[in-house]
Amino acid sequence: MNPRRKPKFLRHGAKARKAVGMKWRRPRGRHTKMKIYKKGKGHMPKVGYGAPKNLRWLHPSGFREVLIQNLNDLNKIDNKKEAGRISHRIGKKKRQMILEKAKELNIKILNP
Repeated sequence: MNPRRKPKFLRHGAKARKAVGMKWRRPRGRHTKMKIYKKGKGHMPKVGYGAPKNLRWLHPSGFREVLIQNLNDLNKIDNKKEAGRISHRIGKKKRQMILEKAKELNIKILNP
């Protein structure tokens, strides 16, 4: 099994009733089958599902994310291990300048 692959943790009764919603909530009822880990009643999050230490905080592309807020931030990025994510506050003109400089420095931008 892929070390980063986890089951989809659904709230108890999420498939049966739309009103319950899909967001995870811990089952707290006395007779809840999911709470007592009955087979076929869905998975509950636990420590064993955590990613290995060397894979934590990585983007799915395998790079570590670095927030870019200006042109000088590009100089601090190691293009072998890190990729840039341009801050949402950056406007169109500065974004274009950052993208051009990133192309020169061969830096991957996650949100062009």
